[in-house]
Amino acid sequence: MTHATSVVHVENDQVIVTEWTFKPGAKTGHHTHGHDYVIVPITAGVLRLIDAEGHKDVEIKPGSSYFKSTGVSHDVVNLSDHELRFVEVELK
Repeated sequence: MTHATSVVHVENDQVIVTEWTFKPGAKTGHHTHGHDYVIVPITAGVLRLIDAEGHKDVEIKPGSSYFKSTGVSHDVVNLSDHELRFVEVELK
């Protein structure tokens, strides 16, 4: 399976701003967030969030950002048949 790619645009003592790109079927790999964060979708599509309790499919679309707290532990997979992109803003 293909892994999502990321580019860090800003990193300082307050935030980390990362742009993520997911080809169809691409995933992040299991990871745990060390900071509160906001996801800002650039494209629309469906992501599968997989954690210890199972999975949840989430539709993302430009203009519908969401916040999550430190400690989220999951894998993220693009279920769409097209590339998905979002910006992740981690709050230090």
